Amino acid sequence: MQKLVSILFLLAITIAGSSQALSKTEQQLINSVETDMKATIDLLKESVNINSGTYNIAGVKQVGELYGKELSALGFTVEWIALPDSLKRAGHLVAYRKGTKGKKLFLIGHLDTVFEPDMPPNPFTMLNDSTATGQGVQDMKGGDVMVIAALKAMHKHGLLKDVSITVYFTGDEENAGRPRDISRGDFIERAKQHDIALAFEGGSLNQVATARRGASEWMLEVEGKQAHSSGVFGTAGYGSIFEASRIINEFREKLGNEQYLTFNPGLFIGGSEVNYDHEKQQGDVSGKTNIISPRTVVIGDLRFLTEAQKEKARANMRAIVSKNLPGAKASITFKDGIPSMPPTAGNDALVKILNGANLALGFGEVKAGNPGARGAGDISYIAAYVDCLDGLGAAGRGSHAPGEVINLKEYPKLIKRTALFLYRLTR
Repeated sequence: MQKLVSILFLLAITIAGSSQALSKTEQQLINSVETDMKATIDLLKESVNINSGTYNIAGVKQVGELYGKELSALGFTVEWIALPDSLKRAGHLVAYRKGTKGKKLFLIGHLDTVFEPDMPPNPFTMLNDSTATGQGVQDMKGGDVMVIAALKAMHKHGLLKDVSITVYFTGDEENAGRPRDISRGDFIERAKQHDIALAFEGGSLNQVATARRGASEWMLEVEGKQAHSSGVFGTAGYGSIFEASRIINEFREKLGNEQYLTFNPGLFIGGSEVNYDHEKQQGDVSGKTNIISPRTVVIGDLRFLTEAQKEKARANMRAIVSKNLPGAKASITFKDGIPSMPPTAGNDALVKILNGANLALGFGEVKAGNPGARGAGDISYIAAYVDCLDGLGAAGRGSHAPGEVINLKEYPKLIKRTALFLYRLTR
């Protein structure tokens, strides 16, 4: 009995400490999130049930219109950033308020999903009292709606007055239009006018991303002497396939153990006749067992944490490619994609503020996660200009796959934390 009393006493102290950490205004803010949860879930359901695959331009715009109405009602100036028809992308939703209080915040989400209209439908469906499924329910309509819900709670208590916040929901995050300086030009220029960027890709209560790896592409082209197979290893040399295999294997042996560095060969074709389309990343090939292959093409990606790591890896790969087997000639080219979001002191400082909000709400400590666990994202385009955090969105599992799930038990907590975090940053 005495042990139980002690436990209850400690629990009471913990709860009291947590509530004392919240001001009266902050407590009202948190209460509003809870009160409005039904409307929040209704908005999530409505947006999930609109197909907005990256190439479904009408669907992406429809989701943008839905979210735009919500943000306009909160006093934001709403714009649609159209992209040239040649990019075959819908465009982006931007909503902003300008003021003089606190830090200038740039809040990032995206309207599109990987699920196109020709894929099997997966509407918003409650699986039980704490989970729901639906296309893009976690990645990332759950994060988009989280932003809107947090801002709605702030607006209810007049906490958006005289603050500078831009909400930028891109329409093609899952497959950004090329050239990237066009599809992300406005995004980058607007971000430069802010102090902090926060991205709401999938998250959790106790982990956040202070860094994300960047992604680039490489293409290996190998030529060999076409000849009868009986001459392989001899006067005819090794051919293009053996040389390409040697190169790829040396990549693995010499670079495969470096932290945060990965390189994945995604397509490998070689033979006597090779037709490769780089834009479509596909090709046709034919060959015979008694012909030494004269041409091989390999394409892949390269992921890295810093620009220095990327450049070092490229130099090492070029060196490996240059040491050709007899009778073969190889070259490798690189193409920049999404830059990295390297860890910085400014990003770490944001974690401390977020952790304070987490602890004040009684949700435990939040720490920076492993950068290697996340790929590239929109926030990476602007990481060189502002302090950044990512992984602030909805918790769940199975993103990009049928049956994607959101954790509705954590969802209200994450929205409350977001509202409190935004409030504290803008004071």
